Amino acid sequence: MPDFFNNVQWLKENGYPGRGIVMGLGAGGERVQIYWIMGRSENSKNRIFVQNSDGSVSTKAFDEKKLIDPSLIIYNPFRVAKEAHIISNGDQTDTIAEFLNAGKTFEDALKTRTYEPDAPNYTPRISGIFYPNGSYALSILKASDKQNPKRESIIIEKETGTPNTGEMLTTYECDGDPLQSFAGLPRLIPIKNTAQENLDFYWDMLNPKYRVSILVNWQNSILIRNANV
Repeated sequence: MPDFFNNVQWLKENGYPGRGIVMGLGAGGERVQIYWIMGRSENSKNRIFVQNSDGSVSTKAFDEKKLIDPSLIIYNPFRVAKEAHIISNGDQTDTIAEFLNAGKTFEDALKTRTYEPDAPNYTPRISGIFYPNGSYALSILKASDKQNPKRESIIIEKETGTPNTGEMLTTYECDGDPLQSFAGLPRLIPIKNTAQENLDFYWDMLNPKYRVSILVNWQNSILIRNANV
């Protein structure tokens, strides 16, 4: 069993890791995906997760009257396509689903996308996919240099995971201005024994000042919590 302590402390003490994805397995091999959003601006904080009739999850303005700019904040963080579970921090979720439905791949889809156009932060696009056979992949698309940004792509593929172990990508290393993009490989982080335990555990580690919403996909069963209720 990996030693999660340093990575748990990193997340708990991080004032602003931004959006985050965790992919891994439960104790019994259950496929688990966790995704959260955080926000510093009023526009970013004015959001909730909602589950749609087709099982997908969307972000939605909590107060439509306060919505300033929907670009980059209103999207589908979770979809299912060809029995694969897709999770991401932007509208690349739809790109991945469209490519899978057309018989193409996760990698093919991400070759058409890049980091977010939000200079000077150039927020990374983070994505994950669980395939029906239990294998999975994580991806981050980011700017290699904020002064002269160029697309940098990292894709990590796993034939299988380790029970009670997740791999975490966040958009940022910490709070700042501009924000520093996530660096290195996914951090190993625990997967708890139930969907509810994971929801509570990760929600409690996020800075209450900035946390907005979180979802847990546990074997295609979705739990959601929103700060705006």
